[in-house]
Amino acid sequence: MAKDKLSTPHNAVKSFETTKKDLLRLWKIPFNTETDTSKLMTALRERIKELNCLYAIARLAELHPDSVEELLKDLVEFLPFSWQYPEIACARIVFRGETYKSRRFQITKWRQSSSIHMYNETVGEVSIFYLEERPPADEGPFLNEERALLDALAERIGSTAMRISAEIELQEMNDQLTMERKALQEANAALRAVLARIEEEKQSIYMDVKTNVDKILMPILHALALDLPRNKWKYIEVLKTNLEEIVSPFVSNLSKSYLSLTPSEVNICSMIRNGMQTKEIARIRGVSITTVKRHREHVRRKLGITNSNVNLTTFLQSSMLKKS
Repeated sequence: MAKDKLSTPHNAVKSFETTKKDLLRLWKIPFNTETDTSKLMTALRERIKELNCLYAIARLAELHPDSVEELLKDLVEFLPFSWQYPEIACARIVFRGETYKSRRFQITKWRQSSSIHMYNETVGEVSIFYLEERPPADEGPFLNEERALLDALAERIGSTAMRISAEIELQEMNDQLTMERKALQEANAALRAVLARIEEEKQSIYMDVKTNVDKILMPILHALALDLPRNKWKYIEVLKTNLEEIVSPFVSNLSKSYLSLTPSEVNICSMIRNGMQTKEIARIRGVSITTVKRHREHVRRKLGITNSNVNLTTFLQSSMLKKS
């Protein structure tokens, strides 16, 4: 993988030297050999203005932590006071298509500008204009120190805008997550209410079915048994057992616990649980004893009790399968 250019020693040294040079330009004061008091006072006054300017943008960023627009509106009014001739200076900041101007703004040929960057992309510029001609200096009528200050301001505007943008985006994401969490909580509450209602309806249906079986079907079976030969009573018992299973949680629990059981195997489990022997089951279902035995083997395997001493009837009657 190719290394980033800035990561190479040569570029790192070059970047450091450039930064060092800018700092030296920004904080330059006359050498100790300078004895002219007026020049010393002028240099110190200009450095104080530069410090005030850098301090101002830091304070304005604190005052407008979530608005680049308000920050730039205030900053553009402050900038002219930081240049050598504030009485004839005006400023303009262009940022992402929006323009901010100081009072008495006018475009002239005496101009100093620096580009504003965000994420390595040019998004605007900050410019200082003089309304009248002044003696030439390092860059037209402007000083090298003012160039360094303007570049530092443009960089600070870009970094501050990136921070504000990131914080706004983070806040929007937090607000969205809060709304989604609230919506999820409301959906969960609604789902719990629906499930509770379904459970109530299930209980109501269960009670209705049980009442109908106990009050209507069972008396009919009792009456029918009196008219049947004794050797047919077993069928009545099977019917009663199956009706009881309808209102019992056994079949439902068995089906849920062992989803691989077929309907025939569930039916045979119900008969085994009620104490019926293999021959009785075969006779009632109209199949061979071998078929019933094969079903029993399949059931034991699916219930996980193959090759064990666990009695199938006892297992099916266990409290585990009776729980709802």
